[in-house]
Amino acid sequence: QVQLVESGGGLVQAGGSLRLSCVISGTIFRINDMGWYRQAPGKQREPVAVITSGGNTNHADSVKGRFTISRDNAKNTVYLQMNSLKPEDTAVYYCNADVKEKYYSTSYRGYWGQGTQVTVSS
Repeated sequence: QVQLVESGGGLVQAGGSLRLSCVISGTIFRINDMGWYRQAPGKQREPVAVITSGGNTNHADSVKGRFTISRDNAKNTVYLQMNSLKPEDTAVYYCNADVKEKYYSTSYRGYWGQGTQVTVSS
């Protein structure tokens, strides 16, 4: 079994910063891509940023230059540094990871965290 636990959300004023963390634990042989997604009220979940096992990153156009995804493979943790926050960044942020649980597993399986609320006031 694999668990993803996010932390670091909260209430911040526009222009402020937050750093989200997501720790992945459980039966893990290898983690491939890791990412952050968000879902605002009344909207569909959308990708924010993704990072590969090799460290290559991709950020949504709406957050480029403001958000930075990173990972610590030794700690099975992925981070999202969010600067210059805007009210439109308000959403529940979810962590996602593609995990191979056993060395003999034939494929990676995607797992989600429970989400952490980020609220940006104007």
